[in-house]
Amino acid sequence: MLPQVCFFASIAFSFVAWGFVAVRYIWPELRDRQRDDALRPLLMLHSFRFEGLLFLVPGVVSPDLPSAFAHSAAYGDIISAALALLSLLTLPTRAGIVIVWIFNLWGSVDHLRAFYEGNAGGLLAGQLGAAWFIPTFVVPLLLITHGLIFRILLQHQNQSALRESRHPA
Repeated sequence: MLPQVCFFASIAFSFVAWGFVAVRYIWPELRDRQRDDALRPLLMLHSFRFEGLLFLVPGVVSPDLPSAFAHSAAYGDIISAALALLSLLTLPTRAGIVIVWIFNLWGSVDHLRAFYEGNAGGLLAGQLGAAWFIPTFVVPLLLITHGLIFRILLQHQNQSALRESRHPA
């Protein structure tokens, strides 16, 4: 089987597997929690996005890995990790929720942009070297949890709006 087919099949299977995990185990644990308590474990997971710096480590990735892709993915991930940590620190405040929104928008777009750039730029699976596990195992989980974060933020926003409409100030 061609390496590119293996690469894309790994990503597809990972999305399906992590989707089942999210539906069966993660979402049932989070859906009834208060917003901050539901967001905290997801933000902690995303605080490990510093792993994207592996794209800059010679010997971990091929020297043929396009530099523009490597730098964009690595720095996009480190910014996401910093925003996730900042979100955790400020979560109980209104500003913290704004930072969670910024983190979640940034992080989601960063991953989708990396997939697009990798595909459009002709990235070969073998150029990722040992970092192969990031887009094939980690990124699908992170994108699914970005979706859960959006759901939690919107769910609680809708609940607040409903409470305010029932009890106007």
